[in-house]
Amino acid sequence: MAVRVLVASRNAKKLKELRRILDEAGVAGIDLVGLADVPPYEEAPETGATFEENAIAKARDGAVATGLPCVADDSGIEVDALNGMPGVLSARWSGRHGDDAANNALLLGQLGDVPDERRGAAFVSTCALVLPDGTTTVVRGEWRGTIAREPAGDGGFGYDPLFLPEGGTGSAAELTPAEKDAVSHRGRALTQLIPALAALA
Repeated sequence: MAVRVLVASRNAKKLKELRRILDEAGVAGIDLVGLADVPPYEEAPETGATFEENAIAKARDGAVATGLPCVADDSGIEVDALNGMPGVLSARWSGRHGDDAANNALLLGQLGDVPDERRGAAFVSTCALVLPDGTTTVVRGEWRGTIAREPAGDGGFGYDPLFLPEGGTGSAAELTPAEKDAVSHRGRALTQLIPALAALA
């Protein structure tokens, strides 16, 4: 019988991504469910100072509320010239949560006079797996690149149109989902979680 594992997200893309990574790793016996598949529960606001704190808090809330092992991630972009900001504030950098266009416009404005060689950045994803007994596994994936001078591509979401991955030829928004999984920060973090998830199955 499959072990149910909660992914503390309403983002169907995140569920699909983890399913693909489990399939590619040959891990069977895990039934991934999202927040839409379990009774609603009180979710703590994301007030952590780090991606790690936010991911652990989300996963712990999910495990306690449902009695299921719970995976949660917190991710964002760290820009070298901004001392690692927006960081945990990535989704609400412009003041409105999830307004990708406004967030991108603000970031471009802040980097207006920054020369190309100082436009380094990294997408960061921290994933936490919390079991009902409180056992916690935390992993971190990073994807280095630079910030472009204008957006390109219409795939992906968030800062993808501005992010030029190291060694790539275009923006993250110009990659196919499979290409992005293979190299992205979340793909790298989730791959590190595979042994802990496989142990549950």
